[in-house]
Amino acid sequence: MPLEIRQFPCLSDNYGFLIRDAVSGEVATIDTPDVEAINAELDRAGWRLTHILNTHHHWDHAGGNLALKEKWGCRIIGPKAEAARIPGLDEPVGDGDRVRLGASEARIYDTPGHTAGHIIYHFADDGAAFVGDTIFAMGCGRLFEGTPAQMWASLSKIAALPPHTELYCAHEYTQGNASFALTVDPCNADLKRRAAEVDRLRAAGAPTVPTNLAIELKTNPFLRAADENLKAAIGMTGASTVDVFAETRRRKDNF
Repeated sequence: MPLEIRQFPCLSDNYGFLIRDAVSGEVATIDTPDVEAINAELDRAGWRLTHILNTHHHWDHAGGNLALKEKWGCRIIGPKAEAARIPGLDEPVGDGDRVRLGASEARIYDTPGHTAGHIIYHFADDGAAFVGDTIFAMGCGRLFEGTPAQMWASLSKIAALPPHTELYCAHEYTQGNASFALTVDPCNADLKRRAAEVDRLRAAGAPTVPTNLAIELKTNPFLRAADENLKAAIGMTGASTVDVFAETRRRKDNF
């Protein structure tokens, strides 16, 4: 039976995600951005929290760990490369490890760049990846702790997932990301259509998350650093892919 996913807003622009394995009834929250919002969603669903799956150590992803663990007695799984910075961690995991939630299974990918030990959870049978702050719709995370080469390698892992994969990003940044993307990839017809669609969704108060990997491969400039049209648009024809990615990220940081 498929994984049941509930998405809800948290804080100013985060999303919370609760996932439930229908066979066992086990429930996980992806990160812990907002304890009150998570508990309210659990109450609405009538679910009991059994697991926390952390992607990285930032406060809006792991700050609610201890309060939720105290209330629910749940098991906390998170990146082994950040084990000392994940409150209440029970099970450190890294690249290639498997995490089970009842009958459902996620593969772990190390995706350093935004932080040194960021990981993502890919539930292949459900076509879902919980990607934290590594990738956003038409965007990617700031490089707080990693290098452009590390982040490009991390994004390349995501790009290699099946194209139907739904990417559950942790923030509603899409409209701003689209505005920036158009400045570095102005001739991209798919991007123009996607930007207009996002404007319609946001005007209606609708979320733009999850996003689909196939769409991101066509519209996300941070996945398109090898594209000759994008290289030409930013004056970097002939440059390496990592250098193009780094320049694109630099421009976004100053956008």
